[in-house]
Amino acid sequence: MIDMHTHTIFSDGELIPSELVRRAVVHGYRAIGITDHVDFSNVEHVLSNVKKAKYLEDEYDIRVLVGVEITHVPPAKIAALARMSRQLGAEVVVVHGETINEPVMPGTNAASVELSDVDILAHPGFITIEEAETARDNDVCLEITARNGHNRTNGHVARIGMEAGATLVVDTDAHSPDNLITRDFARKVAMGSGLTEKQANGVLDNSLRFLKY
Repeated sequence: MIDMHTHTIFSDGELIPSELVRRAVVHGYRAIGITDHVDFSNVEHVLSNVKKAKYLEDEYDIRVLVGVEITHVPPAKIAALARMSRQLGAEVVVVHGETINEPVMPGTNAASVELSDVDILAHPGFITIEEAETARDNDVCLEITARNGHNRTNGHVARIGMEAGATLVVDTDAHSPDNLITRDFARKVAMGSGLTEKQANGVLDNSLRFLKY
């Protein structure tokens, strides 16, 4: 399992990084991205603390990537915060997409897929074909999520993503211990969104790109 969307106590998660990573190891994770929620008020604090979790790579056979999830930031400000996050050391930049579960500002999806500094547009809800094509052109991954609630539009995201030729990935958006999953379960999440088993395996392999960091 390679999961680039998880949370710790540095935003709204339940676990400190060491426990999150240990539990990921037990689930057979090859890599985990710690991507706590940020805006301009806390991005420096989050990244300076999460960076310290890199020491766990010396103890376990897992890659620990430092990241952020830019959350409920007005679309016009996303580019500046994504760029700042990179400058502060973020290896993975996720943007909280227009899930139907929350009042995310319209235009967030469109603003995010235009940015080379963004790696993943998380749970993008009813993303349009035009936005998915822009994501394809700018190499922004679209997320199929295992998280309850956000996953209600997985079928739409998978269909539009495949039609546009965009890169799809499966992440957990984990906030608690029971949100972590195995690769086998991640495959089932992808297939549950309407993909064939072959397509689902390809989507899981798309996350190998994050091992370059």
